[in-house]
Amino acid sequence: MYNETKIKLMGCAILKVALVGSSGGHLTHLYMLKPFWKDKERFWVTFDKEDARSILKGEKMYPCHYPTNRNIKNLIKNTVLAWKILKKEKPDLIISSGAAVAVPFFYLGKLFGAKVIYIEVFDRIDKPTLTGKLVYPITDEFIVEWEEMKKVYPKAKNLGSIF
Repeated sequence: MYNETKIKLMGCAILKVALVGSSGGHLTHLYMLKPFWKDKERFWVTFDKEDARSILKGEKMYPCHYPTNRNIKNLIKNTVLAWKILKKEKPDLIISSGAAVAVPFFYLGKLFGAKVIYIEVFDRIDKPTLTGKLVYPITDEFIVEWEEMKKVYPKAKNLGSIF
């Protein structure tokens, strides 16, 4: 399980965290980081679906537009949404494990001065995800869960499995 000691943030004080990801497995992935985010001010950006509403009951959540993968219309909508949310919330850190909704939040988040951490999903052992490829160049930390993935993402850190 990832925790404060595993996720080093270049000495930055993290006051507010944005957790951004699709519902389903990506949301579960982020939720498993609870030892890291539980004592921090935070908000979530995910799909407005039953699993997200159930898991995030009592949490501050912003619904994003879906489907996201290879959907230009929703990419544009989520970019506008990211601009509004990031301008309002001003997170210090944005964490995501995908999918495509992470892209506008990461790029705009960098413009707003946030640190960004991407966690490549567990089921990718030797091939990158599209979202991973898109955000890799701008991440402050890029985390993989398999040593083989460091051949795909040379600057990545292997912190092992979240599961």
